[in-house]
This record gives sequence, structure tokens and C-alpha cells, in this order.
Amino acid sequence: MKKSNLYVALIHYPVYNKNGKVIVTCITGFDLHDIARSAYTYGIKKYYVVNPLKSQTEFAGRIIGCWKDKKSNKFNPTRVECFDIVELADSLESIVADIKAIDGKMPVVVATSAKGKGNIKFKDLKKLILSKKQSYLLLLGSGWGLKKEFLNDADYILEPIKGPKKYNHLSVRSAAAIIFDRLLSREE
Repeated sequence: MKKSNLYVALIHYPVYNKNGKVIVTCITGFDLHDIARSAYTYGIKKYYVVNPLKSQTEFAGRIIGCWKDKKSNKFNPTRVECFDIVELADSLESIVADIKAIDGKMPVVVATSAKGKGNIKFKDLKKLILSKKQSYLLLLGSGWGLKKEFLNDADYILEPIKGPKKYNHLSVRSAAAIIFDRLLSREE
């Protein structure tokens, strides 16, 4: 499978809760599994799951291990292979260092937010990604969104997904799939 120059990170810390307090959110099996499947389908180079809590990364490791064991591989091999791109990390800094080690240079960091306007449109980011001149790291926030400093420090903030209504609170799994499709789908 051809891989893109796009990396994705699901950030569990630092994110906000509904009261605006900075928290660590829990890793869910659904986010691991569903985002991995979407990321693999669209050729994402690596899907990082970021959580500084050892208990959470151990939990995630058990889920990944369960999917990658021989029984699962025999039962459903197409779901097993998507976990080959999943990597657990404790911080954004460790991800950036990993990408720099893989590609030899720093990635362009693109944050996402359902709030605000963003400073890059999907079509413009897609052109940059398809130019293959640089690697990109897309940050997805859990909870009620990425900490403001992540947005301020990012090279770009992707425009939010907008539906026909003002309501805008997609699950991160749904948002990831929509974003991957808009950025990496084949033109036919």
C-alpha cells in the first residue's frame, strides 16, 4: 500500500473538559480501532495515540496486542493489519522527534479544532500534502479540544468541518474519517 506523507496524532493530553479545565482523557478501544482503520485505508504513515498515563498506554497496548495475536489474525486479518501503523506515545515532543528520525526533518504541524475559522482550507492543505515536499503531522484533540497553546504553536489550524447546522460536535472518530477523505481521497 502506498503511504502518504501525513502522520496523525490523537492527543489525550493536554485537552479541555467541558468546563475549560485542562485534563487527560481516557483512550478508548473505539478510537484506537476505528481511527486506525480509517488511517490505514487512506495511507496515513503512522497513527500516534498520545497519553502520558502509564495505565492508559498499558490499556491501549492490551487492545492492540489482542488484535494482533494469531487468533485475531486468523479471524479477521484486514483488521489486524491496520494496527501496524499505530504507535503509543507519551507526548507531542516524542512524536515530533520520531518523525524527524524517520524523515530527517521536522514535520509541518497542523492542529484541528471545531471552534474558530482555522487558517488553512482543506483544499489548500491537500495541495501541500500531495506536493510531497514535506511531512505533515495532523493533531486531533479528544475531550473538548486541544489546549490553546497547541493551536497557537501549530504551523496551521485546519478549517473546521461544517455541516448544514450550527451544531458542531462530531466524535473524533467521525471527524478523523472526514478529514482523511478530504485530504487524501483519490480524484476520479
